[in-house]
Amino acid sequence: MDILYQDKNLIFVVKPSGVLSQKDEKGRANMVDELSVLCKCEVYPVHRLDMEVGGVMVYAKNAEAAAKMSVITASHENFKKEYLAVVEGFPKESGTFEDLLYHDKIKNKTYVVKRERKGVKKAKLEYRVVGQITTDEREISLVKVRLYTGRTHQIRVQFASRGFPIVGDRRYGASSGKNIHLFSHKIEFLSPFDKKGMSFSAEPPKENEWAKFI
Repeated sequence: MDILYQDKNLIFVVKPSGVLSQKDEKGRANMVDELSVLCKCEVYPVHRLDMEVGGVMVYAKNAEAAAKMSVITASHENFKKEYLAVVEGFPKESGTFEDLLYHDKIKNKTYVVKRERKGVKKAKLEYRVVGQITTDEREISLVKVRLYTGRTHQIRVQFASRGFPIVGDRRYGASSGKNIHLFSHKIEFLSPFDKKGMSFSAEPPKENEWAKFI
């Protein structure tokens, strides 16, 4: 776990893949417990990443900061999140995906659906292709993604539903790969304390399919 920055209110870290971003009822290893020990204070989650996904996150170091950050993270216009993903195939150079998504909590899987009903939520993202590679086995693309909503497994299902599953994401139809090649690359927002811009980024691990692009 890399610490990018911290002050009395916030701490920015790079979450490793395979670690929960917040506590669960099973008591598994998670970032909140790890950071609370590290910071010697109670740490509060204000947004989340899937366990399988690594990358930049911000946590609050007191209750007041958590309350203020929760207001910011609820607005994806003010709390900008940018991801990097390696996907199978060659999507168009850039585009916008807008879908209706339904998350099945029992199966822990999200589906694109055609009409609004209970539990269905709108989802939107924009992407831009920043690299493409053809090998003897397949075509893969590196895409940069800007989220405008924060639905469960949103990036994963929106790309997979269009025939471009994220490499390693077997849950959503990837044909190969062991680790999900999705990474929280950058977060940016105005500090709720002094209104100054805060922006922190990190690069994905230089291994597996990432190594072909990074």
